Amino acid sequence: MTSTAEERQREIVRVARTTGAVDVNTLATQLGVAKETVRRDLRALEDHGLVRRTHGGAYPVESAGFETTLAFRATSHVPEKRRIATAAAELLGDAETVFVDEGFTPQLIAEALPGDRPLTVVTASLPVAGSLAEAGNISVLLLGGRVRPGTLATVDHWTTKMLAGFVIDLAYIGANGISREHGLTTPDPAVSEVKAQAIRAARRTVFAGVHTKFGAVSFCRFAEIGALETIVTSTLLPSAEAHRYSLLGPQVIRV
Repeated sequence: MTSTAEERQREIVRVARTTGAVDVNTLATQLGVAKETVRRDLRALEDHGLVRRTHGGAYPVESAGFETTLAFRATSHVPEKRRIATAAAELLGDAETVFVDEGFTPQLIAEALPGDRPLTVVTASLPVAGSLAEAGNISVLLLGGRVRPGTLATVDHWTTKMLAGFVIDLAYIGANGISREHGLTTPDPAVSEVKAQAIRAARRTVFAGVHTKFGAVSFCRFAEIGALETIVTSTLLPSAEAHRYSLLGPQVIRV
């Protein structure tokens, strides 16, 4: 049984990061404290940017010191991610060259791209390159560099230098957090560089992400909201909040 608030909060963060979410009732039992004490702890942790509170619990915020793996992302919010990916792929328009970011939702976008016309896909993601490598009309260009474990994507100066040589019609970008105040953020500076370079190289940029990313802020900022042509998310993001983002420039599509 943990006694001090600091010990309790450290334990709450540990459990949240291990399991992906925490529940007030369960925590109160495990820690041997009142539910109101747990709620107070969660409020404090939210103020410090370590968790986001939900109805009855919380989930961990990705930060400089913590990032979920691709394997974990492939198990959370999957139906929502599939809907978002399908809608994002429909924004292709007449693009012939496409950048697809690292991450599970971008991977789903890649798999939803039409196979009935020639397309060049540029990506730093090994899973994206692998999933498209044998697609008939799609030519895959994999950016070189150091491979990050967890997300299986390339980073560092080799990656950004190669990207800097391209003009890309459309970039599909993911982020660990998106907020009106801080823009698009991600925990790792090396990943941030690749994303920023992809946006600079692209004529159009589409952000696709689940509702839990909104209002979350991570360590490295790589773009402002105004840099996006379109935001694709789900109807779990309230329409009033979607409207506030649209006032900063992008079209917001909720599916």
